[in-house]
Amino acid sequence: MLRNMNVLREEPPLPSDPAGPSPPPADPARSAAPAGGLDAAAAATLILASLEDDKAEEIVDIDVTGKSSLADRLIIASGRSQRHVGALADHVMRKLKEAGAKDLRVEGLPHCDWVLVDAGDVIVHLFRPEVRAFYGIERIWTPAGGDSAAKPLAS
Repeated sequence: MLRNMNVLREEPPLPSDPAGPSPPPADPARSAAPAGGLDAAAAATLILASLEDDKAEEIVDIDVTGKSSLADRLIIASGRSQRHVGALADHVMRKLKEAGAKDLRVEGLPHCDWVLVDAGDVIVHLFRPEVRAFYGIERIWTPAGGDSAAKPLAS
């Protein structure tokens, strides 16, 4: 009769730490300071200023604090064309990096119909007007009643 010689051996337990078990490591994907150093308010202020300077249209700032674990703020804006949407995203990314933000993520740049910039606790959605109307993500994050967390900004 053959026996499996690759038997797993149990290691003796390590002596317990007198201070008790250590807390689990912090989730790196959800840090207190978004995008490596800027807090949500500072990042949102910088993003809104960049979008206004670059003539983005229909800028909306939605506070989703407590509603979502993904972010504290959603900023939604439209560009006039694919080229304008791409330039808006590029300028937002540049200004965040200049302010010391790290670990920024971007999706949708090749086509520039809908570009998402993830800056930690602030997520920026940039659309062409037709695509924005089709998806209507503002309606997902704002209540159906009159009291809205969304703040449309003058463009």
